[in-house]
This record gives sequence, structure tokens and C-alpha cells, in this order.
Amino acid sequence: MSNRLAVLILTYNEAENIADCIATAAFADEIIVIDSGSTDRTVEIARQSRAKCVLQPMTEGFAAQRNFALTQTEAEWVLYLDADERLSEEASREIRNMVECGISSAYTIPRINVLFGQPVRYGAYAPDFSLRLYPRDHICWEGLVHEKAITDLAVKKLRGHMFHYTYRSWDRYFFKFNQYTSLLAEQKHQQGNKAYITDILFRPLFAFLRSYILKSGWRDGMAGFIFAMLRFFSTMIKYAKLYFLQKKGFR
Repeated sequence: MSNRLAVLILTYNEAENIADCIATAAFADEIIVIDSGSTDRTVEIARQSRAKCVLQPMTEGFAAQRNFALTQTEAEWVLYLDADERLSEEASREIRNMVECGISSAYTIPRINVLFGQPVRYGAYAPDFSLRLYPRDHICWEGLVHEKAITDLAVKKLRGHMFHYTYRSWDRYFFKFNQYTSLLAEQKHQQGNKAYITDILFRPLFAFLRSYILKSGWRDGMAGFIFAMLRFFSTMIKYAKLYFLQKKGFR
């Protein structure tokens, strides 16, 4: 019997994205949406698109949510997608071939980030390789935010890429900005890290220089400068939130 592939998608208020995401994964044997409590039409649209939907509050971070998703399928292979990601036709064919061959390896997929409609090929968002495809029994996730896939298999790279439509509106950007900076600050607080004035002053500056100069963000023009400045502010806010956590327990 040939290997089966399940595509696992975590969602929260992704009504504008979920149908297109599911469509790009239509080649899979099974598509499972793990929803953490959407208040829009995400679940309704996902079910209309013939995906299996499981409701699971996200109380322990992204890694725990991804590990929960693994328990919802018996497919031999799993592929994780975010709702704002789209596989290219080349990537879809390549993934199906890898699964049918059944060679026990884990695969990274090159990802082109699209911010506010512009593909980003330099700076902090590039290059971007994401470890997403593997046999189900050889993967687990760690981390509260910016979670990491852990595998005991050799890691290989696919040639086909996927597009990541990460921010389409400022409302969405600042929603994620607030969510991620809070989670990262909480993670550092739990690990016993502290924020000092030097962190709030100099870490954002280094983040900007790394994105704009060291990783050639300037080659993306004005957009590259803007994205580097956003990296500056997100780094500053992360350490500011950590500072207040350690001082007064503000969240």
C-alpha cells in the first residue's frame, strides 16, 4: 500500500486565507485544520473545502499545538502548512514524489515571503527554508513561539518553493506583532532571562543593521528599509515587554 500524506494547518481567524491554502494542498490524502478558537468563518470555510476540522484551544504555545496535530492522523507522512502559505506546482509534484518513494528523510521547503504584496528576496526574511515534510513518527516540535521541528532523520532540501503571504494588511501585521513579541518576552522570562537598558538600546539597532546591511535588505529598495525598521521596533518591544514582566509582572 502506498504511503499516505496528511497536510496539517493551524488556524486562528484565517477566513480570508484558508480556502486558498487548502486548494494548494488538494493533492494530499488528508487535510486537517487545527483551529484554536476562530471567531470568523475559518472553520465553516475549511469544512466547505472538505478539510477535517478539529477545535483545540492553544494554551501552551505553537509547538504544543503542532504536536497535538500529529495525533489527529494516522498517515505515514505529514506536511505542515500555515494558512497564509501556498505551494507552487513544482513543490506539490516534488512532495508527492517524495512521499510515494517513501525514503525516510525530512525535507525543508524554500519559502518566498510576500509582505504587503511585495516578494522579499533579501534582508531578515530571506533566505527562508522551513522544515515541513517528514514521516509522522520522526518529528516533534519544541518552543513557545518560533517553534522548531526536531527530527532524528537526515534533512534534505526540496527544489520547489512555496509563497508565504505573511502580511496583507497593517491590522494583521500589528496583531501578529503584539502576539509574537508577547510570546517571545514570556518565553525569555520563563527561561530566566532579563532585559537591561543596553538590550533595549542596542539589540534593536543590531537587528536593523543585520537585516538592512549584513543581509542586503537595501537591495529590496524602500521596502527593504521599511522591513528592517519594523525588525528594529519588534526587537525593541520584545525586550521592553520582558523588562516589565521582570519588574512588575505586566503581561
